[in-house]
Amino acid sequence: MTQSNSAADSGNGARGLWSSKFAFILAATGSAVGLGNIWKFPYVTGENGGGAFVLVYLLCIAIIGIPIMMAEVFIGRNGRHNPITSFRLVAERNLASPAWRVSAIVGMLAAFIILSFYSVIGGWAASYIGHAAMGDFTGGTAESVGELFGGLLGSPIQLLAWHTVFMALVVLVVSRGLKGGLERAVTILMPALFLLLLLVVGYATTTGHFGEAVSFLFTPNFEALTVKGVLVALGHAFFTLSLGMAIMMAYGSYLGRDVSIGRTAVSVAIMDTVVALLAGLAIFPVVFANGLEAGAGPGLIFQTLPLAFGNMPMGSLFGTLFFVLLLFAAWTSGISLLEPVVEWVEEKTSLARTGSAILVGVLCWALGIVSILSLNVWSDVTPLGMFAAFEGKTVFDLLDYFTANIMLPLSGLLTAIFVGWFVAKESLKSDLALQGGAFSLWYNLIRFVTPIAVAIVFVYNLTA
Repeated sequence: MTQSNSAADSGNGARGLWSSKFAFILAATGSAVGLGNIWKFPYVTGENGGGAFVLVYLLCIAIIGIPIMMAEVFIGRNGRHNPITSFRLVAERNLASPAWRVSAIVGMLAAFIILSFYSVIGGWAASYIGHAAMGDFTGGTAESVGELFGGLLGSPIQLLAWHTVFMALVVLVVSRGLKGGLERAVTILMPALFLLLLLVVGYATTTGHFGEAVSFLFTPNFEALTVKGVLVALGHAFFTLSLGMAIMMAYGSYLGRDVSIGRTAVSVAIMDTVVALLAGLAIFPVVFANGLEAGAGPGLIFQTLPLAFGNMPMGSLFGTLFFVLLLFAAWTSGISLLEPVVEWVEEKTSLARTGSAILVGVLCWALGIVSILSLNVWSDVTPLGMFAAFEGKTVFDLLDYFTANIMLPLSGLLTAIFVGWFVAKESLKSDLALQGGAFSLWYNLIRFVTPIAVAIVFVYNLTA
């Protein structure tokens, strides 16, 4: 029913492979560790009951995130091409319809769209490094910090400049290929990111409110956890592990046959979760020390924390380190978002890697301009405002909504169904290298539990 491993591996020499399992884990973790961990996870935790939300989130990672990640890496490694071609090849080898590749198409399109506005937010982080280093937050008030952020959002020129810088950094890495670009970048950026995060956590222990943060993060308050909070945890498990974006298929296409997909997926999920929890331990003590609100929404990073750092000893230094950390996290994720589309263009056109990266990067940059303008000049433009569900949503809001709430769950759902029901069990058992009960657990999750859970959140998002 399936081709042999040697057939599946044809062309490896030309494509190249990760130099080691650790390189793949760093790259996959770099993709997973992004604004979702350091920007979004702390504030959604604050909004949904602290420790209770963390428990549900960890459960979602275990029974939904890891199974789908393994499925996506399996498709990439088995196909050895860009995500769309890999999906088609795996389908054909298992006598299934090549139309299943629509999952990869949706995922790659989502990655492209997400990067267009993700780059804008990455630019915010880059601009804040200078503000923190120059002491612009020192002695600041809520009004002054709010005015600084409002001034940034209200200036298309500033936003465009920082958006351009961030996209250029991403294209620079991806254009250099697997070994000289992706792998070299993550082996430098990821250790630096962990070191910076530990330094900021160390600083947080000096605030006098570290114990309060630990209690907030790890003491369950189920009364504050709603059904919506559970669905937020499920959705965030998707977002934070870079699922439904064809990224793990692209990265999996460079993974050697001697590497266990199961063990590496678990390693990535553990490292990603550790970063998310450390981010909470870095942020909440600073928030609590200044009597600020833990569930302050997206403004927690760009308004609440600058206010806190500006009124604490050595706040300028550690504020600068924090925003460098945020930039590194966004950069590694940006690289992974660009890679699947560049891989596809490189294989399907006569363009080499550099040309493919520049072409895709410029197109993505151009789409990002729409998001920039929706924050200021076009802030009153609400294309779907005639529908109650989208009233008041700008283009920026709509791109975020459709990718996170519809495209990612749809791609993940299709991938889970395809791998669970249309791929030969023997092929999965051989490729995933899981033993006995571990394989049975994963197989039953990917066939039954995962699709149902994803379908629930998908339907909820459509009807909410």
